[in-house]
Amino acid sequence: MVENLTILGIDPGTNIMGYGVIRVSNQKVNIVSIGVIKTPSKFDHYQKLHHLFERTLYLLDEYKPDETALEAPFFGKNVQSMLKLGRAQGMAMAASLYRNVPICEYAPLRIKQAITGNGASSKEQVAYFLKQLFGMSIMPKDLDATDALAAAVCHYLQLKNPPKEKGMKNWEEYVRKNPDKVR
Repeated sequence: MVENLTILGIDPGTNIMGYGVIRVSNQKVNIVSIGVIKTPSKFDHYQKLHHLFERTLYLLDEYKPDETALEAPFFGKNVQSMLKLGRAQGMAMAASLYRNVPICEYAPLRIKQAITGNGASSKEQVAYFLKQLFGMSIMPKDLDATDALAAAVCHYLQLKNPPKEKGMKNWEEYVRKNPDKVR
């Protein structure tokens, strides 16, 4: 059972990075904070990365999460965009590692599946499901924030219901995997 746990969810991006913090206590999940980190457009790419690193450190120091859940980059066709997105994700990872906070990554499809039941859901559908789940009257304007919240909730659900180890298909497989138990 997962109790008394704080999770920082991050949706990486170089211009806008979403974050969502949840706290699990007495089998109840509450939103602690949700928002975005925007990098000034006047910053060059390296200044943006520095800004993301510092702001992520601030979030880690402010909310003291037990774990960080990151949305893994989506593999698109634009290599330059992928490189920039990977670097932004790297800043969030580096900040978490710097503060000794364990990290888990989830594919966008896995996060959407956990929240809506459909891996092909839109960002708007994910936001709607989260709004219903938490009884929120309004949602953040930036869907990057709800994507980050979804990453945190997905991680909690993964911890709460870990994948079950698959059993043996037949006796031959059992014997092959357990030679010490066969005479």
